[in-house]
Amino acid sequence: MKTVSLFDAQKLPLWRRPVTLLFLIAAMMPIAFSTWIALLNNFVIEVAGFDGADIGWLHTVREIPGFLAVGVIVLLLLFREQVLGLVSLVLLGVATALTAQFPSMGGILVITMLSSIGFHYYETVNQSLQLQWIDKARAPQTLGWIITAGSGATFLAYVLIVLTWEKYDLSYSLVFWVSGGITALVALFCMFAYPQFESPNPQRTQFVLRKRYWLYYALQFMSGARRQIFFVFAGFMMVEKFGYKVSDMTSLLLITLVVTMITAPLIGRVVQMFGERFALVVEYVGLAVIFLLYAGLYYLDWGETLAAALYVTNAIFFSLALALKTYFQKIADPQDIAPTAAVAFTINHIAAVFLPALLGYLWLSSPGLVFLCAAGMAIVSLALSLLIPRHPVEGNETEFVRLRAQLAE
Repeated sequence: MKTVSLFDAQKLPLWRRPVTLLFLIAAMMPIAFSTWIALLNNFVIEVAGFDGADIGWLHTVREIPGFLAVGVIVLLLLFREQVLGLVSLVLLGVATALTAQFPSMGGILVITMLSSIGFHYYETVNQSLQLQWIDKARAPQTLGWIITAGSGATFLAYVLIVLTWEKYDLSYSLVFWVSGGITALVALFCMFAYPQFESPNPQRTQFVLRKRYWLYYALQFMSGARRQIFFVFAGFMMVEKFGYKVSDMTSLLLITLVVTMITAPLIGRVVQMFGERFALVVEYVGLAVIFLLYAGLYYLDWGETLAAALYVTNAIFFSLALALKTYFQKIADPQDIAPTAAVAFTINHIAAVFLPALLGYLWLSSPGLVFLCAAGMAIVSLALSLLIPRHPVEGNETEFVRLRAQLAE
């Protein structure tokens, strides 16, 4: 297949340019993945009879490929990043399509593992390509619009579920087949319709772990731990505690998406105007408050209206996490982006491998304590974010660099 430099790619028709490909795959991934998320809790409770411990083990298995995302570095010796990303997207689509064909604990775990390999390897490569293909000056806003594109595609999927699930008595099997099939087919189209884009900075294909990236690694670790608690238990709570049906859960996700679509481009501007430290401080303060209120849903028996409002508000604060991407883009050696994306993805998933199973057992006795743990993690993340310089660049990765320079004078 023809190889085209990023400079020459700007002469191609708009629909065949690198940024357009990023937008297209950003829209296709959530058609499979977000539909799986929307149906998952109802599917495993109604079909497989899962409890809190079972859902914890499911997500522990789902996160193992994320922990092994460092294997992308090895695969880059054999495949181009662009090819690897699209093949992974095909795997995600196919595995999602087959989900309802294995309605047992063992079957669900196996098919979840396969879809997770596709999702995590796609995400690792996709993050790397975004940082290589998007100009630093326009990265925050462009990443915000890419988030909106993914939210828009998910919005369409959720609207269709809400409008048709009960009206036409749809089955889990049909919806999984359609959503996964669309993602897989479009990914195959992208493999043949686009040339191979050549970054001006060839990526290192060996393991990269640099001391000067330590703050980025620490923030990635805390992000993975904190996000996993919300991802696993917030939606499960809405079904288990408040009796949400498929249409109810999808409607809640739909509202969340609308909010994300509106706020993501604005958040990109906030990061561009006020910097990564400000954005991340706001995110972690907001998340700490949200998780404390989640705990109150159990200890003080607050109602489902507050739970739904917290679920939606949480999405706004999580969107601020794009600041972590642009922080790394500013401090990184351009040749480190691909291998560091793989290492960071693995670090992000260290806690995700054991937390869901461990907290799943805690959930059986004290669900509120699970959310108090998440609030504590948000506070630790807040402390770490204060170490980001106002203007991070290569050589000025943390506030400690400035302090050392002042002490040396």
